[in-house]
Amino acid sequence: MDELLAPIQDVLEGQIDFHGQHLADLLNTVLLVISGVVSFLVGYIYNDIHLTLWVGLGGSLFTALVVIPPWPIYNQKPQRWLNKDGSSGGPQVLVDGVKVA
Repeated sequence: MDELLAPIQDVLEGQIDFHGQHLADLLNTVLLVISGVVSFLVGYIYNDIHLTLWVGLGGSLFTALVVIPPWPIYNQKPQRWLNKDGSSGGPQVLVDGVKVA
């Protein structure tokens, strides 16, 4: 049962890595700027502030949909953390009988 629930739990936990945080920040900035420019142009062309606000709101909601959920693209390079005993969980290297890294 755990093997069936593990992928669902990974998705719901919302884990993203450092590269994913950078990508989300970059997407947030770019999409909001594009949304602002498009809403300004639409409002200017149609001379309608109401339409400008709705296009800006739509762009903001689209940006939130892209950036806020923990999509798998945001966790492609997860960081390896140390275990509780201080080991990284990887292969242990011994040099002259002394554990290295």
